[in-house]
Amino acid sequence: MTAAERREAVTNRIIEETGIDEAMIERLVQAFYGKVRQDPVLGPVFEAQVKDWDLHLQRMCAFWSSVALLTGRYHGRPMEKHLNLPVDHRHFDHWLALFRETANEVCPPAAAHHFVERAERIAESLELGIAGFHGHVLMKGERLQRPDSEVHLPETSRPEGVEVGE
Repeated sequence: MTAAERREAVTNRIIEETGIDEAMIERLVQAFYGKVRQDPVLGPVFEAQVKDWDLHLQRMCAFWSSVALLTGRYHGRPMEKHLNLPVDHRHFDHWLALFRETANEVCPPAAAHHFVERAERIAESLELGIAGFHGHVLMKGERLQRPDSEVHLPETSRPEGVEVGE
């Protein structure tokens, strides 16, 4: 069996076990990023980076197709795009909570579990990569905690009397 045949067999098994297909991936991506754009914590971070939302959503569909179904549709370098984002563990926790919520709303349980399991690994990898890029070595179980002045947080989540940039 060739590598392509093995990949196709694994993809078919995932589809059979979870019900995930390209249409479900698109529904999940559209619903999730619709929420992200309205979110007071994540929305401004994404809006500052994403110039063409149609293109971004197409890329995210290809990314999740590659992650969830091993299709190989995505050919990017996600770590590089995230290294300079003004985020820390609070953003990753919030991103995961919103992703879990959306996956559970849009997908049947087996598919939601499959997506969320991968999202958790992606979040952990990105958090570790961003931490290392900024000179923080995280030990097992540690999280990236940056000063509020280095991350984007909505005004309502800042302690009383703390101004942006302090």
